[in-house]
Amino acid sequence: LSKDVQKAKKEVEETMKQEQVQGEVKLDKDGMKITLEEQGDNVFFNSGSADVSPRMKEIMEKIGPSLMALVKADHQVVVEGHTDNVPINSSKFPSNWELSTARATSVVQYMIKGMKFPPDHLGAIGYGQFQPIVPNDSEENRSKNRRVVFFIKNKPPKVDKKEEGGKKKEEAKAAAEKPAEGAVEAEAEEEETGSEEPSAEEAIPTPATPVPTSE
Repeated sequence: LSKDVQKAKKEVEETMKQEQVQGEVKLDKDGMKITLEEQGDNVFFNSGSADVSPRMKEIMEKIGPSLMALVKADHQVVVEGHTDNVPINSSKFPSNWELSTARATSVVQYMIKGMKFPPDHLGAIGYGQFQPIVPNDSEENRSKNRRVVFFIKNKPPKVDKKEEGGKKKEEAKAAAEKPAEGAVEAEAEEEETGSEEPSAEEAIPTPATPVPTSE
């Protein structure tokens, strides 16, 4: 993992501690996941709504500089929306799929319009109630499952274009110097068959002169 990701992890963890936001920041081979859980006064959206709450905007403004630094370092950020298992069936949101996706999209829209993030480095996805982190058997647990996750992807390893170009030139040169396999086989076959093929004189046998016999 790059140093900029590790630095951002420490900064976000410190901000979450200061702002008393429940959740965690985890690193793995794919990147960094910042999980913000709805606990106490930290309500991110009103019930059944996808509008970002003032408190959520405040939290995002606090962690925004750390995320912006990663985006400027060419990392992609995907915002995940998660809900609890309480059913919803409104004209706007037929299910928690639509609600979670709309919430993730609202967060992304605020990052673009309100925080000036470049849109080509952001994405949004909704998981509904299908990836709970705890059982939905109490109001406290349901509030934990109602969460927003910022997934910062690791950058793919850089390829040295000069080195790659040099390898391609060497491969092309080797291919040009090496005769085609078909040509080699044809040449070998021609040499082989040519040594066994009879000449024109050998091909037509000369009849033997008859020996006279005495009666």
